[in-house]
Formats: sequence, C-alpha cells, structure tokens
Amino acid sequence: MPVNNGDFIKLEYTGKIIETGEIFDTTHEEIAEENGIHSDKKTYGPLSIIVGGGHVLKGMESELVDMGAGEEKTIQLTPEEAFGERDPQLIQLVPMSEFKKQGIKPQVGMAITSEGNTGIIRSVSGGRVRLDFNHELAGKNLEYQVKVVEIIEDDTEKVKSMIDLHYPQPNLDAEKHQVTIEDDKVVIAMDEMAKFDQRPYMDITMARFRIARDIQENMDIATVEFVDSFTRKEEVEESTEETSTEEVPTEEVPEKLTEEETKEE
Repeated sequence: MPVNNGDFIKLEYTGKIIETGEIFDTTHEEIAEENGIHSDKKTYGPLSIIVGGGHVLKGMESELVDMGAGEEKTIQLTPEEAFGERDPQLIQLVPMSEFKKQGIKPQVGMAITSEGNTGIIRSVSGGRVRLDFNHELAGKNLEYQVKVVEIIEDDTEKVKSMIDLHYPQPNLDAEKHQVTIEDDKVVIAMDEMAKFDQRPYMDITMARFRIARDIQENMDIATVEFVDSFTRKEEVEESTEETSTEEVPTEEVPEKLTEEETKEE
C-alpha cells in the first residue's frame, strides 16, 4: 500500500550537503559516529512522522507520497525546497560593548540567542561582532537517502509514534506507554520514567500539546488526556516494616520511677 498524506510512518534518512558531501543529519547512530555528528541528546532509530504534518521538510514530504513500506529513495532538494536562500538582512553587526554588558566574551562559532532567534558569530574584529541569523543550511543544495520503514496502521501504535516524535527521551520505553482509546477519546499514561523528566514544566506541556494536536488533527479523536498516577508499593512497605521489627530490639520502659528507685539514683 503506497504512502498518502495523513499516513503515520516510520522513516530512516541520512542528509548531506551536495556541494561538500558533508553529512549533517541521520537517524543511524553508526553513521553519526563515523561522521563526527553523534549527539547524546538525540534518540537514534526510525523517525515517526505524519506525512503532510510538517514534521520534515516539505520538499521531502512530497517525495514520500506513493512510496511503499521498505522502499528506499534518493531525494535532492534545492535551497528553496529546503532551508531557503541566505538572507543578507539576517546578518547583523553588533558592537563589542553590547557583549561586555552581558558579561559575554564573543568567539567565532558561538551561538547567541536574541529575541527568540539563534545566530552564529562569524567574525570578531574592529570592536564589532558579525552575527549570522540565517539557518546553517540556508543556501545549500541537499540530498537525502530515505527509507520508509513502516506504514503504521494500528491506532494505538499511531498514538505511541507521536509520543516518540514529540517526547524523545532515551530512557523512555515505548512498550511501557499505556494507551486507551474509547470512542473519540484517548487516555495516555506514559512510561513511569517520564515522571522524572527534569526539563522545564513549560517544555513538557508543549510536548504534550503537540502530541495531542497531531492526534486530534489526523485521527477521529476529540479529546486527549494525559494521566500521571503514583501507586503505593504495598509489598515493599510490608517488607521494610518486617525488617525494622527484626533488627531493632524492643524494651519495656516504666511510665514512672518509684520513690525508692529515685532515692537509689
């Protein structure tokens, strides 16, 4: 069955810059290690996406349509189809004094965030810092080697695939996510390890919002509910109490000393 817009799929890919042959992104951990782009913060393996959901470049999405499960393909994208042409207006010269006010010593290659945008320092000279807010791949012709690993049909697996996409934590086990679908409602109880996520609360909330949005827009679902439950470990508590009783000897203590005992003291 060919891929259509709105399908949930698992995708493998490796992207490189055509002009230089440099590999800049991949779902394969071995390839990442071989090319010096491995990151401990990234979860490797097939990427779960919805075709047409804006999870990958539009130029790539259109090429995925009509592919079959297990099929591989080479996709070449122009800058217009990928990250756009470089925009000279996104290059700014900032006085060195502005960095000194913030206690920052600017260095070439350093990433700086300003008003929600991230720029890279390209040069530092003459008391001025040249900041480039273009995407690092802007103006580049790109090539992707892609493979449609699976077209997901099961509704429960579709929900889990969106958790994998928007909540990519290496210590989470997708098999431990509990998903209940009743009529037009989905109830999600994530792997218990999610309770120990130390990211800011807003980041976690946004991840859940994206999961819910994609499910609602691409499945016959009106409500997505996340459940956090904490179950008391009865067996552990009982065992602890028994151990405490055995190890700590008990001794009867008189409520009040008699007069004779007081004199003796």
